[in-house]
Amino acid sequence: MVSVQDLAVVTGSFGFTGAAIAGRLLSLGRRVRTLTGHPDRLDRLGGKMEVAPLSFQDPDRLRESLIGATTLYNTYWVRFERGAATFGQAVENTRTLVKAAEEAGVQRLVHISITNPSAESPLPYFRGKALVEQAIGHSTLSHAIVRPTVIFGSGSILLNNIAWLLRRLPVFVIPGSGDYRLQPVSVEDVAELAVRAAHLEDNVTLDAVGPETYTFNELVRLIADKVHSSARIIHLPPSLAHSAARVLSVALRDVLITRDEIEGLMAGLLVSSTPPTGESRFGEWLEQNTSSIGTAYFSELDRHYR
Repeated sequence: MVSVQDLAVVTGSFGFTGAAIAGRLLSLGRRVRTLTGHPDRLDRLGGKMEVAPLSFQDPDRLRESLIGATTLYNTYWVRFERGAATFGQAVENTRTLVKAAEEAGVQRLVHISITNPSAESPLPYFRGKALVEQAIGHSTLSHAIVRPTVIFGSGSILLNNIAWLLRRLPVFVIPGSGDYRLQPVSVEDVAELAVRAAHLEDNVTLDAVGPETYTFNELVRLIADKVHSSARIIHLPPSLAHSAARVLSVALRDVLITRDEIEGLMAGLLVSSTPPTGESRFGEWLEQNTSSIGTAYFSELDRHYR
């Protein structure tokens, strides 16, 4: 049984989802250590965590950083491939982390995945996520796998940058018909579900899903209305939409959206067949955060690679 005095380790607590999980644990009085590849990044939680390197290349050091932890919350992944940061390498890195957790005597692993992963998926992102889940399932660790849809909240890159584009560009491009669906879930609800899952006894897989379902058209138009956008919303074939995004990415010195993300969205992979597990409604959150969403551009490359 986990108590408040026990050590919880969270990978990536200087990021988005990891920070929410660590913040929830700290609010419960837990001792928290983060494993991070960016030790010099701003700590939004006020220096309340212990900090250790996420050293995949040094398994012994990684194991040592996990000794004494009752629970490991893993948010590590890569959004897209860049240089040596490939999906294949991310899978191997996670296997290294899982092995280190086994050897360190970690009692429970809570892993943040994605809805609808598949080892047979033609999309490397979703296929890699499935391979990681398989590795966890084959381990000796007691575990919970939490599968969010698209996550919203302060610091969310995707939804923030949709608002940023709608605020600044004369045209906003939607790939295809825009009738494909998604179910936004708040980062706080994901964190709450992850923390609760640590206390379950069985190995479980849980979708993290918000209470609202939007078509992509509806979502974009809702954001456009709230930020008073004058952008013309148009539809292009997915290949042309991706080409346009790549041109804009060069101007922004970032990766705006990937082909995997477009295809996964259009394939309906960001919805769940299970009942909602989150309570926060995106529409209400957007209403409360209209003045701030999209006022600054959030760069994935700045956040994780520069």
